Amino acid sequence: MVALSGGVDSTTVAYELKQKGFEVEGVYMKLHAKPNYHEENIKKIDKIANFLGIKYHILDISKKFDEKVYNPFIESYKNGFTPNPCVLCNRNIKFGELIEFTKSRGFDKLATGHYVNIQDGFIYEAKDKSKDQSYFLSFIKKENIPYMIFPLGNTFKKDLKESALKIPVLEEFSKQKESSEICFVDTTYIDILKKHTQVEMPGNVLDKKGNIIGKHKGYMHYTIGKRRGFEVFGAHEPHYVIKINPTTNEITVGEKEDLKIDEFYIKDTNLFIEKTTFDASVKIRYRSPKTPCKVEVDNNLNAKVTLKEPVFALASGQMAAFYDGEKLLGGGWIA
Repeated sequence: MVALSGGVDSTTVAYELKQKGFEVEGVYMKLHAKPNYHEENIKKIDKIANFLGIKYHILDISKKFDEKVYNPFIESYKNGFTPNPCVLCNRNIKFGELIEFTKSRGFDKLATGHYVNIQDGFIYEAKDKSKDQSYFLSFIKKENIPYMIFPLGNTFKKDLKESALKIPVLEEFSKQKESSEICFVDTTYIDILKKHTQVEMPGNVLDKKGNIIGKHKGYMHYTIGKRRGFEVFGAHEPHYVIKINPTTNEITVGEKEDLKIDEFYIKDTNLFIEKTTFDASVKIRYRSPKTPCKVEVDNNLNAKVTLKEPVFALASGQMAAFYDGEKLLGGGWIA
């Protein structure tokens, strides 16, 4: 079963698997209600399926998506956190609901256009590090890994785009814009929040001692480490958001040095290994470099992460993903 989006990556996956002689069907997921979004994609998928001579299914899991991904995204910002909806979607939808659908149709594997690898039952980084998506899979259920394959794991995106031009049905799709990181966000996350809650709420900017030193637009506009979009009276040096208080609608700012972290805690730890104390490297956000660390997990799946080098701008609500070299060990939510 191939998860088809109407884009180049997933279409190439279906094409390659068909060329190799696998029995292939496609599935398209309706996750949200953006106007004309699904209609356009389904037109493309219809063309792709006809070209490949395969069946495809349309799966409406929008209610489950709202419950497990979209609503938690809104609530996280309301609570002063910086959420990661793609991590939740991969656990609950793409490699949750979709795995169950794959099994129910009698298929052995679910193939997607993710840039990651699987070896010996573990997830590894993709060959193309600029496209690697292993970070977003750090919270999936371990028992679902055997049902997953990723044919693009050893492919470079630039090579894929070139080869796509040689496939008639892909030629027109190869020029389309890359999909955005968060599928339901067209512009900024603030525009999404405005549909559900009051976002424009002027409030006070505090220094580390609690003194009022400026004004801001509303706490949901800010994430830890942000240095623009608020006013600090008479400031000559850059100020960074170091704390967000949703209850009082206040943000605290400080110097870059105040963002430095040597240790932190995570909750709901999800591991693909049996150890509860281990050395690893951690990524605290998708585009951050890996940092060496020690991880100690307790019986409640909370963990202490001690860093061997400091990191900056740790944001509560993001995923901390652990690695041994290129091997993904799991992850947990930054508390």
